Amino acid sequence: MLSTVKKAAKICRRGNGPVLVEFKTFRIRGHEEASGTKYYPEGLIKKWEKYDPVDCFEAYLLQNRIINKEENESYREKIKEEININLKRALAEPAINVNLEEELGDVFVPINEEAIEPGVNKSEMRFIDAITDGLKESMKKHDNLVLMGQDIAEYGGVFKVTDGFVDLFGKERVRNTPLCESAIVGSALGLSINGMVKSMMEMQFADFATCGFNQIVNNLAKLNYRWGENADVVIRMPTGGGMAAGPFHSQSNEAWFFHVAGLKIAYPAFPEDAKGMLIRSFEDPNPVLFFEHKGLYRSISAEVAEGYYSIPFGKANVVKKGESLVYNYLWYGSALGNKCFCSTWTSGCCRDCRSAHA
Repeated sequence: MLSTVKKAAKICRRGNGPVLVEFKTFRIRGHEEASGTKYYPEGLIKKWEKYDPVDCFEAYLLQNRIINKEENESYREKIKEEININLKRALAEPAINVNLEEELGDVFVPINEEAIEPGVNKSEMRFIDAITDGLKESMKKHDNLVLMGQDIAEYGGVFKVTDGFVDLFGKERVRNTPLCESAIVGSALGLSINGMVKSMMEMQFADFATCGFNQIVNNLAKLNYRWGENADVVIRMPTGGGMAAGPFHSQSNEAWFFHVAGLKIAYPAFPEDAKGMLIRSFEDPNPVLFFEHKGLYRSISAEVAEGYYSIPFGKANVVKKGESLVYNYLWYGSALGNKCFCSTWTSGCCRDCRSAHA
């Protein structure tokens, strides 16, 4: 095994790698202490016992008189004693008092929640134009931000969101990827771990998140809580139907992720929000899934501020305040005995409902 790894290392150091080394090993015990090995075929354990690396190394030391039997047994007893001492120490520790605030605080990297206010100059933009503009502003702001996705470079992506980006930012920062969503998400995470400001991948269609699901919900989401390594990754998710794209390219699957601790979900409805929230996604050091409804791309437009601004997550855009609310209930006919479901008659009732109250 050692000689094989040394050979592989030499090949890689000469620049002729990568090399895939396959280790054929065997687990003599069960997957964990309780699972057992009754399902192993008869004789399989004995066949593999002679290859056990620990036993083989022990035999090597004894045969070459590097240690003798008495020394070997002495080492075993010392190690057992050390294990037992530390086990007793662990069992004597007081019960852990869970601090919910601290536990939940470890789920996300803290971030300044202040907004960057938009400027006064505005331009008419479609929803898709606002997303493109938000990407451009973020690429200018973060000079080591890398965009990745299927056909996002010269082709500009299937929806043309990144059309012209290669000319503006170069192929080192706007990168085409293979058709392998788990690999793209993993690469984005790798860039984050290696110190990139932010990496973004375009999930060509949100439906394809299934192919990278484990990377998203078990790696991106849990990394900061588990060992304090934040996943500085944005995944753009074109979602929803209305484009005659069939069952594999039209799902609205944002609900799959809402209950996964460690993920932030952004789902803008208007062009100005799309730009500001996308920029905010790149400012946030936590993993963000940025959903973009495809039906909105070219169907709505609005005045959007030029330049760089950001909208914090989790703060409602209150369009109008009020103190009263009128409920409109439909009145069902004879099948329900002409019963009206309004608790009191209001001017908001339908015509038939008002007749029933009259």
